[in-house]
Amino acid sequence: MKIGVLTGGGDCPGLNAVIRAVVRKAHKSGSQVVGVRNGWQGLLDNSYIELDSKTASGILHLGGTIIGTSRCNPFKNPGGAETVIKNFRLMGLEGLVVIGGEGTMGCTARFAEMGLPVVGVPKTIDNDLFGTDFTFGFDTAVSIATEAIDRIHTTAEAHNRVMLVEVMGRHVGWIAIFAGLAGGADLTLIPERPVDIEVVCDVIRRRHARGKSFSVVVVAEGIEFTEGSGLEASKKDLDEFGHIRLGGVSQILAREIENRTKFETRCVVLGHTQRGGTPTAHDRVLATRYGVFAAEMVMRGEFGKMAALRGNEIVAIPLSEVAGKLKTVDPEIYALASTFFG
Repeated sequence: MKIGVLTGGGDCPGLNAVIRAVVRKAHKSGSQVVGVRNGWQGLLDNSYIELDSKTASGILHLGGTIIGTSRCNPFKNPGGAETVIKNFRLMGLEGLVVIGGEGTMGCTARFAEMGLPVVGVPKTIDNDLFGTDFTFGFDTAVSIATEAIDRIHTTAEAHNRVMLVEVMGRHVGWIAIFAGLAGGADLTLIPERPVDIEVVCDVIRRRHARGKSFSVVVVAEGIEFTEGSGLEASKKDLDEFGHIRLGGVSQILAREIENRTKFETRCVVLGHTQRGGTPTAHDRVLATRYGVFAAEMVMRGEFGKMAALRGNEIVAIPLSEVAGKLKTVDPEIYALASTFFG
């Protein structure tokens, strides 16, 4: 059997661990694996590489992806979907493992409806993919953000400053909530809850009134301000999946906090450091489990589904249940975090 594997969307710690697991499991079962280069773009360009035991050796701990990735959406190109199917056949593939997040899984679900034999593996540092408890890459991103918050705490306290730490999170605040809890943030702002700037300032003022001369606020990049505030989060161009390119909302917030409270305020944007570098041990194991399970799905012909973590078990769920849906922050988790606000 000849199996293809591609990585789509943003890079993520653990991608290479999945690739390695697919190759190892497939080869042990007598199957061949090829890596489609640069996400869906590789199926538009008929670009791929052979993946053997040597190619997939020594990559478990590496960040990025050895086969490249892109935010290419074939359905945005005239005739793109038909070209993907044609090149899939030209490559001689019998199944395709697609590793990606919300946008990539949306494309995968559409190809499944068109009869392409695909299986999905949930990848995103945002942990916003519906149907799975956790995505690989999330633990690494939270660990990086938590370390940054720990370091920001010391400089915030030393200089009596309000420090904002901006983390990734386009539509959901999973990274912000988990990192805020782990790092002891004094306030965490997430996209699920519109931000009232005066409430934020009141929390900081009350801390200062109690003798706390510094504050650390974690800000998800995708936050929105309440109507009537006169503030608007920075919106930039769209990527190929139609997502707004975000980043920099903490600068707007920092300026407003300093103007309204007169407390010195600074911000740090962690940006792509959260998705780069070596994955944590937890993500390496989770990614490996996903990869082996995905290879097994292909070999038993269980197409049109995505590997998902439910409790401590990897299961197969229909891609149709995943596409177009977001997993937002659980209100109970937010309530837990809010216990420590202020």
